[in-house]
Amino acid sequence: MSDDVELPPHRFAGLVAPAVDRVFAAGILAGRDGGGAELSQRYGGPAATGFLVEFRTRLAAPGGTVDPAGFAAVTRYRDPASCQRALDKQVAYGMLHRRPDGCLSATERGLAFLEELFQVHAEVTEELWAGHDERVLRLVEALGRLLAHALVSAEEETDVLGDAFAVTAPPYEPDGTAPGVLLLNRLGTLRYHRADAHAAAWTAAGHTAHSVNELPAGPERLAIELETDRRASGPYAALTAEERLTMLADLAALPG
Repeated sequence: MSDDVELPPHRFAGLVAPAVDRVFAAGILAGRDGGGAELSQRYGGPAATGFLVEFRTRLAAPGGTVDPAGFAAVTRYRDPASCQRALDKQVAYGMLHRRPDGCLSATERGLAFLEELFQVHAEVTEELWAGHDERVLRLVEALGRLLAHALVSAEEETDVLGDAFAVTAPPYEPDGTAPGVLLLNRLGTLRYHRADAHAAAWTAAGHTAHSVNELPAGPERLAIELETDRRASGPYAALTAEERLTMLADLAALPG
């Protein structure tokens, strides 16, 4: 199958994005409804745990920190003052530690929460995607190659490493991490690669996070989406055209 004719990376980037979003959202919602909400309440509720969940792939790692640029990139569509107030509360709850340079890390209590959260995600994804073990493992392997390709490309300066992707990749994956957790977190990290591509596309078009959200459907929005696909396509060069189709089919087949 020729990449020049059949689903080249830039076309695939646009096709796979909603499938990635759907499967990721299904896993996150299953985690919330399958014990995550109760777990969060035990630690103080969303006001205490929200950013720990959002930055879990970095903060769960030994010595993992989130720098101000990464925090701003991940929260770029939200009001900065509101985000800082929420962050202040989570620091006050003793879940996050904020260094003088603004970098964030999880406290012992925060790490304990994340360890329990990963276990909840392991249990719910095993149930959600039961009977699809082969698909899950195939997707985990493909996503691992995609993320590795994106990181290597950035190091070789053939691609730009955006701040949201940089602060979430590579996801923390200790030995014994359940396949469902690997899939969920690798999907989440890949979404930030596209988020950075989207931000680069609308910035190049002269927009801000606010103005692009107000942009109606039409030629200008379409042009930004096509440019997003182009900028987000880099990792998919790690897969053959046939592997891209398999990935799309595997995502489509997963429940949720």
